[in-house]
Order: sequence, then structure tokens, then C-alpha cells
Amino acid sequence: MSRQTFLLKLPLAILSLIYGTGVWVRNKCFDFGLLKSEHFPVPVIGTGNLSVGGTGKTPHTEYLIRLLQRSGLNVAVLSRGYKRKSRGYLLATPETDVAQIGDEPFQMKQKFPQIRVAVDANRRRGIRQLMAQNNPPVDVILLDDAFQHRYVHPGLNILLTDSTHPFFHDRLMPLGRLREPPSSARRADIVIFTKCPDMDDDSNLRAPFARPFTFSPGQQVYFSAIRYEELIPLFGGEPRRLQSITPDTSILLLTGIAHPTPLKKKLEAYTPHVDLFAYPDHYAFTGNDLRYIRQQFRHTWIVTTEKDAARLKNHPALDHSLRQYLYVLPINIVFLHHQQKYFNQIIMKYVTDHSRNSDLFEK
Repeated sequence: MSRQTFLLKLPLAILSLIYGTGVWVRNKCFDFGLLKSEHFPVPVIGTGNLSVGGTGKTPHTEYLIRLLQRSGLNVAVLSRGYKRKSRGYLLATPETDVAQIGDEPFQMKQKFPQIRVAVDANRRRGIRQLMAQNNPPVDVILLDDAFQHRYVHPGLNILLTDSTHPFFHDRLMPLGRLREPPSSARRADIVIFTKCPDMDDDSNLRAPFARPFTFSPGQQVYFSAIRYEELIPLFGGEPRRLQSITPDTSILLLTGIAHPTPLKKKLEAYTPHVDLFAYPDHYAFTGNDLRYIRQQFRHTWIVTTEKDAARLKNHPALDHSLRQYLYVLPINIVFLHHQQKYFNQIIMKYVTDHSRNSDLFEK
């Protein structure tokens, strides 16, 4: 490291040390019982990460929703509702808009209208409110992005980490992207390496993660990959397969997500004509942004993500002339190397063993 680089990084390293000390003290207060974690008499599954954004929490939460719904369970999702315009506890209804609950909860409510989706920065209060719901009562609660929210003790804690940049190769903010030190991963019951390459050889997949971090006894480790679905017209129409993209197709890729590069590369596998208009994660598009996009539009299609579509669909500044060109590219996740069966078994065993409605499972 050069002297110049050292001097540039030194202030960040000092701030990182101060931040890390505060995180360490807070975690020790919970470990020693000075701060209390509350348990609840209903299955609570937490998903989260150690880094700032971009590990795939929403598609993994949606995977859990599908799994639990197939078993006839009444599922609820509780999020803090990042960047929402409301405050306190709010239970989503069909009339709730994206500004009230945030883009990711809005996306889940739109995709799964039968489930309950609520937002509350105070997760304990939010869980109590959901437990009070009847007709029907809630069978299981999924906590979205709650690994750092230690005032709630989930019965099952799932930690996600991007396989291309795992937590044990990162540093605490602001020197790196970690919200907690790597050692905090030992609180997780399940660790999932996300966005993995689809390798046939299990040993080749595990090799990069075999030594840098020692997992706790009993921790389950899984590997998941992204699957891109059909392109869906945002304002109605027939879906298009990705294979319908030809080398002559021109695409304007519009995103407000943490890591748009993999999506761009996916589209570039079909056509070299992909122009990326990238905005920050959870970005609230302005009228000027959309007017600029309209001025720059010289493409066959506009492609965006489900999360961005939640903020775009009812935007008053979205030009009507662009609607026929706007497509959404949904994603799902798959577990690699036949791990899906074992992951599903762990989830269902936890929920059945801790259900407050055991008659459901006896039937």
C-alpha cells in the first residue's frame, strides 16, 4: 500500500474502528442480557445480512412465502418499510400505495395478495399487531432485513451473503460495507451464499468458502442462484421470453438497485445493445429523471426490475408514450446441488414444531 493510499484510508479506518466498537458494545449488551431479546409464541423466521444491501433478501423471502403457502399456512411479512412516507405500524391493504410501505413490501403485497404485509420499525410492536390478527390468524411471520434487530429473537435466523463478495472478505463501514463484524454470522442458524454460479461440481462451488470463516457447529450452509423469468409488460400484454431478444434488439435498462451489473450482463448475453440507466438503491424517481429518460429513449424496449416497477407504475411523470415499451424482468432463486429438499425440510420442521395451531398439522 502506497503512502498516499494509506493516508486516504486512515480516516475511514478510524471511523470504522469507532463504529465497530459501538456495534461490539451493543451486541455484548444483548449477549449478557443487559438488553433483552423478546421471544414470541408464533414461528418467526428472520432473513437479513451483514452488509449494506444487494444480497437478495426479497427473492429469498418470496421463496419462503411460496413454500409456506403451499403448506396451507397463513403467512405474514413484517418489514421496516425502508424510505416509506408513513410512520409507525401499518398493515397493507389492496389500496395501499408504494409511498406508504416502501417498494419491497409493496412488491410482495402485489405478488402475494393473500398474505399479510405490514411495516413497522419497532418489530416487537409489529409482531404483536400481527399476532392479534384473526379471520384467519397468522401462522408464521417472516421478518425482512432483521438480522441487526436484536430486540426480537427469531426462532430461525437466516443470514444471506453475496457469493461474489462474502462477508468474511469485507470490512466494517465506512471502510467496507459491513454493518456488523464477520463474527456476528455465528448468530445465524442458516447461512445462504446467494448469486452463485450454477456449477455442476459441488466441491468447486464450496472451495472459495471453505477456509476464510469457521462456521458454528450446527449451522446449515446453502448455495442459491438467480433464475430470470419471462419479461412481463408493466401495463398489460403478453409476456416475452428472454430468448425473443435478438442481437438487433436495443434495450434501455432502468434500475434503482444496489448491483445492476449482473442484470446488464444477463441481457447482454442476448444483445450487445444495452444502455444502463442506473440510480441508487431504492431510488425515488423524479419527474426530471423520467423526462430525461423520455428524451433519451431510442430503444426497442425499456427493461426494469420488479422493485423499480413498484415505484414507476403509478408515477405521474411517466410518459404514456413509453408504457407500451416498458417490461419487468422478475427473478426467482433456486438452491444448487439438490439442496432445496433439505432447506425446505428445515423450514417446515421449525414451523410445525413451534406452531401455535398444532391441529392444522395433525390434520
